[in-house]
Amino acid sequence: MLPILYGFLLGTALCLTFGTVFFALIQNSVDNGFRSGMKIVFGVIVGDILFVLAALLGTAFIPKVSGFETAMAVVGVLFLTAMGLVNILRGTPRLAYPKTRFGNFVYYFTTGFFLNALNPVNFVSWVAIVAYIRSHMHYSDAQQYAFMGAALLGVFATESALAYYANRLKRLFTSRVVTIFNRVTGVMFLIVAAQIAYTRLYEPLISGLK
Repeated sequence: MLPILYGFLLGTALCLTFGTVFFALIQNSVDNGFRSGMKIVFGVIVGDILFVLAALLGTAFIPKVSGFETAMAVVGVLFLTAMGLVNILRGTPRLAYPKTRFGNFVYYFTTGFFLNALNPVNFVSWVAIVAYIRSHMHYSDAQQYAFMGAALLGVFATESALAYYANRLKRLFTSRVVTIFNRVTGVMFLIVAAQIAYTRLYEPLISGLK
């Protein structure tokens, strides 16, 4: 049972690192309700499942494409920069619950998925976790799958709770408070975009020139 317990606690901790997914989840849950937050959660968890499967099964079966990691980093930087600027520059939000439609589901789902998938740090983190439980904790294959499954469950449960309680606190988020929060979220997106650009694009370029 210990791998399951440790995995669940790890998944919970990963959600409380105040990254782009955290801020986007809180923001959308406050702006548009619990359902919109859960749609983002589903997008995030699908991305995490793909990362975990790749980490557990290995990436040898994935064809090597020249420049793929660089292209993903560029797309991630552009995506986060666009979201950051939209959050900073848009006017005072209107707090309302949209009707549940398939188009809304696709929008929120893909927002959660791409916020997660386009940040290379997320994939590296899952690979590092798998490497650690294999080399240092000496988990068997069954224990590894139990650990990572529990971690995914921890991510899902924690993000669902964040979406639920953010919506419950909606009355405390006046238009002014939400505007400030949106701008803070936008700055957070820009910071992460700059970090990815520096570590994944600028540093490799400088190293190559040397």
